[in-house]
Amino acid sequence: MPSAAATHIAVLDDEPDITQLLANYLTMQGFRVSQVHQGPALMSLMQSDPPALVLLDLGLPGEDGFSIARQLREHWHCGLVIVTGRGDAIDKVVGLEVGADDYVTKPFDLRELLARIKAVLRRLAPAAEAPMPAPSPAAVPAAPTGAELPPRSRLRFAGFELDTAARRLNDAQGREIALTTGEFDLLCAFAQHPGRVLSRDFLLEHTRGREAGPFDRTIDVQVGRLRRKIEADAEDPQIIKSVRGAGYLFVPPVTHL
Repeated sequence: MPSAAATHIAVLDDEPDITQLLANYLTMQGFRVSQVHQGPALMSLMQSDPPALVLLDLGLPGEDGFSIARQLREHWHCGLVIVTGRGDAIDKVVGLEVGADDYVTKPFDLRELLARIKAVLRRLAPAAEAPMPAPSPAAVPAAPTGAELPPRSRLRFAGFELDTAARRLNDAQGREIALTTGEFDLLCAFAQHPGRVLSRDFLLEHTRGREAGPFDRTIDVQVGRLRRKIEADAEDPQIIKSVRGAGYLFVPPVTHL
């Protein structure tokens, strides 16, 4: 049985057999698991005993799983992994657009799901506890155009201040800008490699902890969301520029504090 201090995970699925299967397996792995079968029950749990991560099924009778995902992202800072039978590419893209950290289709391998859960939880942990790995030169397609900065806890660029330890981004007026886990990790990857063209494979590896595959276009989705939050004009980006056929370039100089 997990201890009282064990990481809390909520499983929302309308099929009790699925929630029980996941609860049994994750409990054996040392997690504390709550099973819920409807959106309102999950929202009540988020108020009373918020989990560190939610496993969310999209195919809930009479409920919109994407709407539930949006509510989670608007009001709580937690990991979100969509676990669903809806494997259409459009559903996957929409899932990431509403802020999911990962998207797993049924049927799934329990060991793979566990690995994905742990990867999301690592990214949620403070940078001091889970430092970003050093980049591989072979993963960067273009020669550096500026000095690469070592990882720092506080970085400043274009009037923004990025605190990697506290996982916060503040604008020039000191106001916090809400970022999803994926958006924050993507911004960290950019800010720690200014002036370099970074490929989608490189960004995917540094934000999702695995090699690129058929799902690698999700980086484009996250870049679009991030631009809408930090660019003065997301249609004419000056901070994160696209480099045709190569990837993305983080333009402003970055200083550490």
